[in-house]
Amino acid sequence: MARAERILVLTGAGISAESGLGTFRDEGGLWAQHDIRDVATPEGFARDPALVQGFYNARRLQAAGAAPNPAHVALARLQRDWPGEVTIVTQNVDALHERAGAEVIHMHGELSRALCVACEHRWDAPPEMAPQEPCPACGKPAARPDVVWFGEMPYHMDLILEHLERCDRFAAIGTSGQVHPAAGFVQEATLAGAATIELNLESSEVSRIFHERRAGPATETVPAWVETLLASA
Repeated sequence: MARAERILVLTGAGISAESGLGTFRDEGGLWAQHDIRDVATPEGFARDPALVQGFYNARRLQAAGAAPNPAHVALARLQRDWPGEVTIVTQNVDALHERAGAEVIHMHGELSRALCVACEHRWDAPPEMAPQEPCPACGKPAARPDVVWFGEMPYHMDLILEHLERCDRFAAIGTSGQVHPAAGFVQEATLAGAATIELNLESSEVSRIFHERRAGPATETVPAWVETLLASA
């Protein structure tokens, strides 16, 4: 019996946008009110921890009130019902994939987690973190959101590269193709011989590299793609 195909899915901010969570390119959202360098870099946190903690408190509150949309639900179904391996890697820091029932690799961290700058201890973040939030392990007032900021190395890269080298299909959903190293995943998957597809609202920086592209809202394109895959299994 032939081995069932291994599928690797990369999701970006576009899959959560329809759940009300804006990207940093959206006008009028949380990101539009701040300079990225002030709220999403280690240097910004060092300059003004109160500003950064306040920004992520607002994001945490917003994410807590959001619900998974049909795209999240469809991917959870694919992971559950596909006869082979389905790995979901997300650039998002919300928990909408998990709430839909999927298991995911968070390459950019999670809003719900905190990290100690001093001792690198991690724990579940409270709904609101204070500027001088103490670490429960070492006691130092050095807590920050456990998210990957610009200039920092994404999490779980060795594991992700292993999946890229082994996958038979690679799908990128709701990604801009501008943020590295994720923007280079399609090239890695192509070199490994995988069939690649992009599902996006509009063309990305790397659309031309994919074998197939489906344009439209994730809540429409992703369930349709999953339905086609499962029907062929």
